[in-house]
Amino acid sequence: MIPKKIPLIKQEIINYFHNTSDFVAFEFETNSNIKMMVCYIEGFIDRDLLDRDVLKPLILDLNNKKEINRVIFSSKVKEIDCLEKMIEEILLGRVAIFVENLPSSYTIELSKWEKRSVEEPNSESVVRGPKEGFIEDIFVNKSLLRRKLRTNNLVFEDYTLGTQSRTKVSITYLHGIVNKKVLEEVRKRLKKIDIDAVLESGYIEQLIEDNTNSIISTIENSEKPDVVAAKILEGRVAILCDGTPHVLTVPRLFVEGIMTSEDYYLRNYYGSFLRFLRVVALIISVFSPGIYVALQLYHQEMIPTVLLITMMGAREGVPLPVAIETFLMVLTLELTKESGIRLPKSIGTTVSIVGTLVLGQAAVQAGIVSAPTVIVIAITAISEFVVPALVQGMILYRIFILFLGSFLGLYGTTCGLAIYLVQIISLESFGIPFGSPIAPMDKEGLKDSVIRFPIQSFVYRPKSIEKRNIKRQKPPRKD
Repeated sequence: MIPKKIPLIKQEIINYFHNTSDFVAFEFETNSNIKMMVCYIEGFIDRDLLDRDVLKPLILDLNNKKEINRVIFSSKVKEIDCLEKMIEEILLGRVAIFVENLPSSYTIELSKWEKRSVEEPNSESVVRGPKEGFIEDIFVNKSLLRRKLRTNNLVFEDYTLGTQSRTKVSITYLHGIVNKKVLEEVRKRLKKIDIDAVLESGYIEQLIEDNTNSIISTIENSEKPDVVAAKILEGRVAILCDGTPHVLTVPRLFVEGIMTSEDYYLRNYYGSFLRFLRVVALIISVFSPGIYVALQLYHQEMIPTVLLITMMGAREGVPLPVAIETFLMVLTLELTKESGIRLPKSIGTTVSIVGTLVLGQAAVQAGIVSAPTVIVIAITAISEFVVPALVQGMILYRIFILFLGSFLGLYGTTCGLAIYLVQIISLESFGIPFGSPIAPMDKEGLKDSVIRFPIQSFVYRPKSIEKRNIKRQKPPRKD
């Protein structure tokens, strides 16, 4: 219950906030001698709107304490009779209005805080396609999705996670299209989360994923509204988290790692070529260092004679064994990338150039590493940047297969490939096989995998994701 006297309300609510300096409790009297108080958190509200649309009409026009809704012209006024619920509203950025000797109080939505403008995300740049990306405000992100899917079937369900952070989280899906089993599983896993704070969607990703020990993530994330909208249209569920532009989508399929939104905006022949190119880049990035070391150490007979002589000549005088040399170069590559990311952009670019060109050239000239090793690592790095969605698993598997190739030769790299494929096939994402549509086979899903068929052929949604409302367009007419 809410105390009737304003001083008691003020003391109780100030004690609840532990006398924090950014909490404001302003007492005033109207022209009709009605004692009132407004409470809010500094920086969460628009003070100009508060003065103009709330305080001024209350002071000048309020004659009956029960007619606040008549005096304040706003559709966002809500009546609350519980002090705990009122405090939750204040923490969400709303203004609380207390009236003396009134058993209930009111809140009004006047939220306003600094936020980043909608702009193209750096991690998912495209030449053709929408340039807008999600930002850190969940309400803006909802509106961006609503602009893509202007249908009454688009549903948002809100949750509050984190006992201390009280982070707003929302799941969104299309009613009648969403996979109901996946939706229920998402709800169940979100309700099980009991943590003090959720500061980014990465927390949720790790708390709800199927296999926490897997190197490969089974939950997709994107910063682009068109990408998330396309996934929702296939029956997936999206998870939005306040404070981050990264929106999660489930279930995830492995083939999504070689796809980009731009593939659908280009001719299907060129789009298919780009996907095939990404598959080649994935293989090169993961396996090339391990295969290079295996050939150098155990299978020299498989290298053409002229190339072998050139490689042996380049290694003359190099003090380190080829396995250690390659591992140190892979480690140097990751150090260079990490330093370029963490430093300010102007300095990070310079560090990357110095690390890749100057350091590599100097190391070759000094005879510390051989030129073929530098070339292999450079090709590996270029290939890695082609498939950014799979980069975390690629780096770890690259090191793993490098060790296998160093000790067991090509037999080791083959075992590494088998382990990689077995893990992909054995994983599930919210009950959906991670290797679909290849394992298990889904003929309709294969139309949008490594090879992208024309848009006209996407008559049905992937059966691995949604099995009820699978038709998404009329079949093309055969004249």
